[in-house]
Amino acid sequence: MLDLHHDISHLISGNKLRLAEIPEDEIGDDHLFTGIDTPLRKDAFDLSDKEKMDKIAYHFGEIMHSLGLDLTDDSLRGTPSRVAKMYVKEIFSGLDPKNKPAVALFENKYKYNQMLVEKDISFYSNCEHHFVPIIGKAHLAYIANDRVIGLSKLNRIVQYYAKRPQVQERLTMQIGEELKSVLKTDNIAVVIDAKHLCVSSRGVQDNDSSTVTSYYGGKFLNENTKQEFLKYIGGL
Repeated sequence: MLDLHHDISHLISGNKLRLAEIPEDEIGDDHLFTGIDTPLRKDAFDLSDKEKMDKIAYHFGEIMHSLGLDLTDDSLRGTPSRVAKMYVKEIFSGLDPKNKPAVALFENKYKYNQMLVEKDISFYSNCEHHFVPIIGKAHLAYIANDRVIGLSKLNRIVQYYAKRPQVQERLTMQIGEELKSVLKTDNIAVVIDAKHLCVSSRGVQDNDSSTVTSYYGGKFLNENTKQEFLKYIGGL
């Protein structure tokens, strides 16, 4: 299992030049990424959602046309617009900060100071290298200080960061860092177990393997605490 909280410097090496020297196909197949932040242009939100959908629909129609598909067919003529709406409003909605879930914290009146685990959070994301699905489950845990978070908000944080073009390592870190920031504690654990269609539906076409990534902070760096968490989520 990859401990991203400690190994990020090894993963990206702080050196984009090294990545630039690697062939594009190899970058896509080898799961490489350049940092914790999703790569966005400064003008990423200058267009309205409607303007984005109009542009995407046009260009996706061009893709379909290039593939030889007949866009006058009743089944296909609405596909560019459907894809555009799906991209902006659904599967890539996590790119837009306005869709970030509002998180309310509550006083820890019961003084609960043990581990809280929310496991088996299903999510669907998309590989940023091939734009095909990543399907997995996220397991989260934290040890509270004086504030606790509503359980549904843990799920919403996962969905927000999943709904964008992703690399699993980055997704794991983004969730971990968000929980750390929101809860004001380092006592955070995140494990993600996912299947990548860029591996199963193309490339090596391996349908049986899955990828597991992790993020540990604070008390979860203690081996006994870590093992307790792993026991709760099924011993990954």
